Amino acid sequence: MKPTISIIIPCYNQAQFLAKSVESALNSTYPELEIIIVNDGSTDNSEEIAAELTEKYTNVYLLNQKNAGVTSARNSGIEFSKGKYILPLDGDDLISSNYISEAIQVLEKKPEVKVVYCEAVKFDEFGQKPWKLKDFNLNLLARDNMIFVSAVFRKADALAVGCFSDDMKMGREDWEFWIKMLKNGGDVAKLPFIGFFYRIHSGSKRKKTGTSQKKRERIAYLNSKHMDFFERELNGPLRFQRTWSKPYNNLMKFLGKL
Repeated sequence: MKPTISIIIPCYNQAQFLAKSVESALNSTYPELEIIIVNDGSTDNSEEIAAELTEKYTNVYLLNQKNAGVTSARNSGIEFSKGKYILPLDGDDLISSNYISEAIQVLEKKPEVKVVYCEAVKFDEFGQKPWKLKDFNLNLLARDNMIFVSAVFRKADALAVGCFSDDMKMGREDWEFWIKMLKNGGDVAKLPFIGFFYRIHSGSKRKKTGTSQKKRERIAYLNSKHMDFFERELNGPLRFQRTWSKPYNNLMKFLGKL
């Protein structure tokens, strides 16, 4: 028997996209999967559509909760899940049919690998374009995130670090999740094919969290939680101009100001 993977789909007012996201997961070539839709207090008909999907498919489940944000929804799904592996998939995104099977093959063969992701594209009603993602590097992770949230990982590893941080409300919570999962060890594998499709639309979370104020809040949060990591990788805190963090910290230490 192959290990089960739990696909966690948080959904907040994504009724028009939800069925397509669930179907893309159901079309996976990997047989042992469960899909957990977490309705995060939607005010549209997301709950109705999710309920219809649970009636149609025996391996689709629905959790309803008051609106608490995407991190809380993901954590609720992880807590409810029964799988050895986890794949978060937002209610408007898609995956390829071979993504899960290829990712689990890597994780089963290589216990030192904690996270598997792949090539990706961004798409909307007008078409799609490549999402240029850098290969994983721990020092680079200290300055930027190259792993989208829909990577595959072991449930045990997520639980070991407390899952996603519920108090991170300013976006890029997946970046912080990867930092705390990987900063003390663990390899990452990137599959050489397009397996993830990120939908761009007016409600896309990345559009809402790209402001300078959100960035400042995010950097302050990351420094408060992971200064040990940034001190090791950047010789000091993460800066607003992230690329220049280490040179600036080196200079400040040389001048005795840090």
